[in-house]
Amino acid sequence: MRMTFVSKCLLFSLFMIGSAAFAKESPEVQGNSREAIKAEIDAFIEHHLQDSHDFTLFSYTDDAGEMHHVGFPLPVILWDDGLKIFSSSRLHHGESVAEVDGNYYTLYHSKIYKTNAAGDVTLDDHHHPTNAKPLDFSITKNVFMMLVTALLLLWIFSSLARSYAKHGAVPRGIGRFFEPIVLYIRDDIAIANIGEKKYKRYMPFLLTVFFFIWFLNMFGLTPLGVNVTGNIAVTTALAVLVFLLTNFTGTKDYWKHIFDPLGDGMPWYGKAILYLILVPIEVLGIFIKPFALLIRLYANMTAGHVVLMSLIGLIFIFKSWIGGPLSFGLSFAISMIEVLVALLQAYIFTMLAALYFGFASEEHDHDHGDEPELAHL
Repeated sequence: MRMTFVSKCLLFSLFMIGSAAFAKESPEVQGNSREAIKAEIDAFIEHHLQDSHDFTLFSYTDDAGEMHHVGFPLPVILWDDGLKIFSSSRLHHGESVAEVDGNYYTLYHSKIYKTNAAGDVTLDDHHHPTNAKPLDFSITKNVFMMLVTALLLLWIFSSLARSYAKHGAVPRGIGRFFEPIVLYIRDDIAIANIGEKKYKRYMPFLLTVFFFIWFLNMFGLTPLGVNVTGNIAVTTALAVLVFLLTNFTGTKDYWKHIFDPLGDGMPWYGKAILYLILVPIEVLGIFIKPFALLIRLYANMTAGHVVLMSLIGLIFIFKSWIGGPLSFGLSFAISMIEVLVALLQAYIFTMLAALYFGFASEEHDHDHGDEPELAHL
């Protein structure tokens, strides 16, 4: 009982100390301050989830209230009556207008639009820009991180291949870490779902997509501020690759199962009504499977970023000795969970892709050579 009373007194004292900062302000000031901080946090989260034409490491505001961005620009590549290439530094984070060959371009909500010398952007009734929008092939922050990840994977696995060639079956260095993962993907994902006869044709894609997603997810947890797998365009591209590989490598039995799911064991007049229901469902499933892949990866990674940044933002909202440490503790716990989620999402995407490949490459045994003997018996 004594320890319980002491604990309550300690918690009450910490609460009083933590609330002292807000106790000195009037409720109106506290409310306005919190609303302003919430709006700033919402804007920061929205900015983090979006792609950008420059790579900003961090930003700060000086004593004069001017915002400074520390990072480096990226190339802007536009097609607008010809190829237009210039540095994103000319846009100055949307605060300046870039003039290229007599055309003016401005940055509005992370997208580039044509404008005039004043940088005017007209909006419709739904607050969407009506300015002309050139085709954008720029090297954005997400594209830059994908290129970095691709080069990193190329370096790692080239080193692993050279290690095998030099030292035989036992790799050296970083290969000792990656070899068990490669073997797991081969034995427990590819062979288990596709089969020993055809798994090799899919192994390059399965290995690439697993490590590509895993590394991008891990980069998203660093202070670099990248959110590549939280971009639905990236997950859509990965799902489209799975869709194309599944259907272009599908066997005759795969397509027969889709358009003739009941087989030959029932007369056509008995199957006609069922086929009106089953065939559209099977055809729809061709598109639902990759759609589930892209939504699962996109939603999980985006939700993780939003939750983590929201918990960090609570530190600035509470401004107390209790709220701050609690928010920090929850943020740290969620960060540890996100490390596991980063690996888990790469595993799930690879596992489901291998499962779809297994369905597409499956072949049934149509050899009925023993039937005459059975009939004779």
